[in-house]
Amino acid sequence: MSVNPYETAVTRYFEAWNAPSADARTKAVAAAWSEDGGYTDPLADVSGQEAIAAVVAGAREQFPGFTFRLAGTVDGHHGVARFGWELVSDADGSVPVTGSDVLTLAGDGRIDRVYGFLDRVPTGA
Repeated sequence: MSVNPYETAVTRYFEAWNAPSADARTKAVAAAWSEDGGYTDPLADVSGQEAIAAVVAGAREQFPGFTFRLAGTVDGHHGVARFGWELVSDADGSVPVTGSDVLTLAGDGRIDRVYGFLDRVPTGA
C-alpha cells in the first residue's frame, strides 16, 4: 500500500497545531513545513518555521483546551491539497471555529505554503 503524500502532510500539519509544548511545536513545525515555508490566513501572513510556530503558539494561547482536527477527507493532486478542519473543545466537544485550507507541497513532501480560510469564528475572536 502506498503512502498518500497529501494525507501525510496534513497529519504533520495537525501535529504542529496540536503540539503540547513550545519544544514539541518547534519540532513538529520543522517536520511539517519546509525551511522557507509559509502560512497565510485572514489573521496572519508569515514565512519561515519560526514565524509559523509563533502563529500556532498564538492560536493555542487564544484557545487553550482545544484540539484542531480534520473535518472530512483530504483531497489532493499535482502537489496541492485541500481539507477542512475544526477546533474542538476538549471539555465539551463544542466547535467554535471551522475552516478550510489549501496547501502546496515542497519537493521533499513537506508543506511549502498553506492558504487558510476561516469558515466560522466566534464573535469577538
